[in-house]
Amino acid sequence: MELRAGLITDAPAPVCLPVTLRHDPAHDARAVSVVLPAPGPSPDRHVWTFPRALLEAGLRAPAEQDDVRIWPCGRVQAVLELHAAQGVVLLQLDCAPLVRFLRRTYAPR
Repeated sequence: MELRAGLITDAPAPVCLPVTLRHDPAHDARAVSVVLPAPGPSPDRHVWTFPRALLEAGLRAPAEQDDVRIWPCGRVQAVLELHAAQGVVLLQLDCAPLVRFLRRTYAPR
């Protein structure tokens, strides 16, 4: 699933970032992945894979595991904090597409 997220920075203008959410039940039915483009012209991508239950829990209350944290931000958004060797990325996402994505992960194929 493709969506846009607000990149939380100290820049004066808002920055949007394309985000891909993935679920591969053949590999691990209980895991989801968040894929972000690498900065600049590089075709590389950064991938964080974590338990689907973490994403579900983080939509209701702060939740974290390893290098991923998620928490609600108001009634309709969530913040996703992703740690990597290069630094930390903070994303603000609408909850509705996240909930739709989670529902699809439970749908029979």
